Amino acid sequence: MKLNFIPMLIGLMFCPIAAAMAFLITYEEYSHHYGDKKKPLRMAFEAAIFTFIVFGVLSLLVGFFI
Repeated sequence: MKLNFIPMLIGLMFCPIAAAMAFLITYEEYSHHYGDKKKPLRMAFEAAIFTFIVFGVLSLLVGFFI
């Protein structure tokens, strides 16, 4: 199989944007439910890292299989 770099580059360009949006959305929603700002910040950061990893792996797989 041949590795295609275009889908990988597109995916890796948008991974940080997807992670930032996941962080902002998650933090905004969790901040309404917790009085302490530390816990929503940690949970939003975990969601952002998870989103970055998922989209990174998906872009690598798409680049590999296309």
